[in-house]
Amino acid sequence: MPATYGASALSLSGTSGATARGGLRFEGKDTPKICLEAALGGSLDNTAGANDQAAAAARRIRQLGVNHVISGGGAIPWEESRLQDMMGHLKTNGLVLANLMITGFPNAIYNRPGRDRDVENVIQSIRVAGKVGLPVIEYNWYAHRAMEGYFEETGRAGAGWTGFDYERMKDLPPLAEEGAHTLDEMWANITYFLKAVIPEAEKAGVRLALHPNDPPAPISRGSQQIMGAIEGWKKLIGIVNSPSNGITFDCGVTREMGGDPVEVCRWFASRDRINHVHFRNVKVQKPNERYTEVFIDEGENDMFRVMRELVKQQYTRLIYPEHPRGLDYDRERPNFRSSYPGGGGYAAFAFNVGYTRAMMQAALALM
Repeated sequence: MPATYGASALSLSGTSGATARGGLRFEGKDTPKICLEAALGGSLDNTAGANDQAAAAARRIRQLGVNHVISGGGAIPWEESRLQDMMGHLKTNGLVLANLMITGFPNAIYNRPGRDRDVENVIQSIRVAGKVGLPVIEYNWYAHRAMEGYFEETGRAGAGWTGFDYERMKDLPPLAEEGAHTLDEMWANITYFLKAVIPEAEKAGVRLALHPNDPPAPISRGSQQIMGAIEGWKKLIGIVNSPSNGITFDCGVTREMGGDPVEVCRWFASRDRINHVHFRNVKVQKPNERYTEVFIDEGENDMFRVMRELVKQQYTRLIYPEHPRGLDYDRERPNFRSSYPGGGGYAAFAFNVGYTRAMMQAALALM
């Protein structure tokens, strides 16, 4: 076992102490950990003049009982000093960085000139992650992300929901910078990628988590999507059989594809291939094509059964209660901006965190 793996495992223990208090169980080294984005509520950049803002943003996260954060890793290849600074700055503010999103390798995704350079940049970044004790790297493998199908819907008391309708984008042409790609092409491209990077991830003690296609449109600007079906998720982890080759299990996307999140969770978690979790709810009118992202407490997913399965399978990594709904309180804040139609901000995240923690404590109490 690489020495860096031990450092990664320690980092996930965070600041949680004993997990049993007065008959209840709380987050600890042997439980899942709720996480939020590092910049929620303000910048966490370690730049001149930003320290007060960073401390305030971190305090807002910690006031929700959250000690673990995720973020984007920036340009690749990652540099050890930059990641150390990022993690150290967060640690100074009471937060543990436990997952970074890696981007910036389109030539590897599309098999274009420069592919091997892209792959090497990813490998160098993985090695750096191992050295600094970062346990998980998340990534996407979209031929095209079908965000043109998103639109805002109205939920309870006028709150924002996020709708997706394939009809809005199914006839859109391919983009010049992306082209159109078949499943065979995309599977060949990711196979080349995984066979190069997963052995290096194993050496570094780092786990990769591929997020499913979201939205899971059947055809996205002329391209088929390898992670647009649950069978694709299963095929992915079989390309290189390793805990370092895992997925981000998103129970919302699972339902959008017509799957049963509890069964899918059990299948992947029992094989130790869930390396990150997105926890949200949805109402589906037509799998893959028409659905609505709703409040975490009102969709078709039984969120308690999903959480109970994660606990039963002894999942101990991060759970991100993502896609907060659009609340008036957030929308009235100065400079509020949602990254998608019908989305929310800090107050809505507080609701998601509270709901998720209640599900986790109830599930832990049954173990």
